[in-house]
Amino acid sequence: MQFDDEKDPSPNGELVLQTLALPKDTNSNGDIFGGWLMSTMDLAGAIAAREVAKGRVTTVSVGGMSFLRPVPVGATVSCYCEMLSVGRSSIKTLIEVWVKQYDRASQSKVTEAEFVYVAIDDAGRTRPISS
Repeated sequence: MQFDDEKDPSPNGELVLQTLALPKDTNSNGDIFGGWLMSTMDLAGAIAAREVAKGRVTTVSVGGMSFLRPVPVGATVSCYCEMLSVGRSSIKTLIEVWVKQYDRASQSKVTEAEFVYVAIDDAGRTRPISS
């Protein structure tokens, strides 16, 4: 995981999802709850994986995740996805989260993780990804 914004000043991958960090999503310290952030990443990854799979996908695993800094209420949260590999039925993607506060010009990296999705049919069974 790249933690130094000086060496990595911009996100990798495509912007897939952007949302606003709201007060209802805070932890007891008043910062955005990590579980909300992980859920937002999963939504972004599923959107990107669904495009590749041309249909339903489900999350099968999430790699390690470290949080670099707290996400303040009111920040714009941006999820960037980079496809790492596409298998017979699975899709591995790297999801980076960057935040921008309304009073600052630059954005900062908050976290990243690998998410793996698998294509499923209407019955919820694994299916091959058509090319």
